Amino acid sequence: MSETPAASGKTPVDFWFDPLCPWAWMTSRWVLEVEKVRDIEVRWHIMSLAVLNEDRLDELSESYREMLTTKAWQPVRVVTAAWQKHGDAVLGPLYTALGTRFHNNGEGPTVEAVAGALADVGLPAELIEYADQENFEFDAELRASHKEGIEKVGQDVGTPIIALPGADGEQIAFFGPVVTPAPKGEEAARLWDGTIAVASVPGFYEIKRTRTKGPDFSNL
Repeated sequence: MSETPAASGKTPVDFWFDPLCPWAWMTSRWVLEVEKVRDIEVRWHIMSLAVLNEDRLDELSESYREMLTTKAWQPVRVVTAAWQKHGDAVLGPLYTALGTRFHNNGEGPTVEAVAGALADVGLPAELIEYADQENFEFDAELRASHKEGIEKVGQDVGTPIIALPGADGEQIAFFGPVVTPAPKGEEAARLWDGTIAVASVPGFYEIKRTRTKGPDFSNL
């Protein structure tokens, strides 16, 4: 799936997201900005913070655990159902509609916001029924997409995951970058070039510093 060439001839960049995550949202807006200034084409894939953490809930804070067991499942199930019923092409527009409502507009990951996002992109309203489906019809497909992404980077990271072809034909994959606000224009290009440079070095794993600012959506 994600290792096939882009039909446009541009470099394919595979991006795994959970629509709940504000940091993944900003990274996604950055990579779309990169798409304007570098010869890449973004392809969207689902991953799930709920799936990622389901076996280690006891290690998490009470507030994060509550979020994962309540709000996290609904959006990703609806997105997965839309993907399965209407194809890959709906993932990007639906993610944009969800993120705009959840994060930019401050609606949060409510069922009402998810229903509104479906309407925004012209998808059937009945897809919202998958949000609370007790035995989720497309659970296997959700988990397979999540597994494909997370196996490229390991279990000790989250969303987003980005993968692109390396010089040797193998994919380069990494978590992040985590950045706020989302860079624009030439700044976006510089961050892309630098990220690809360090990710392409064999044995490189991590650059990190403490986050001193929360998500800033002011330029989105």
